[in-house]
Amino acid sequence: MTNRTDQVKALANDTRLEMLRLLDEPGVHFSKQESADPVEMGVCVQFLAEHFGVSQPTMSRHVEVLRRSEFLVTKRHQNWTYCSRNEPALADYAEWLKGTLNIKGI
Repeated sequence: MTNRTDQVKALANDTRLEMLRLLDEPGVHFSKQESADPVEMGVCVQFLAEHFGVSQPTMSRHVEVLRRSEFLVTKRHQNWTYCSRNEPALADYAEWLKGTLNIKGI
């Protein structure tokens, strides 16, 4: 079952919000990734770490928070972890937030 508190906390971080924004168009933002197609496979955690100028363990922690909140899907390929957005989970969260806050006209 989805834990909405975890989801709210996951999005209460600028780095994680920006990660989700960038992963909306992985082919545009991570076109230099050669190990796997960023659109089909996702973006390697190492590329995300380099983009944000943080260590790989720090980025892995951000990835784990987003994965646990169901906003990211991860795949292992060889020695690397690749991330992509979980669009159904993001849409579900947006609908829940809209209903919870009684937002009209969106």
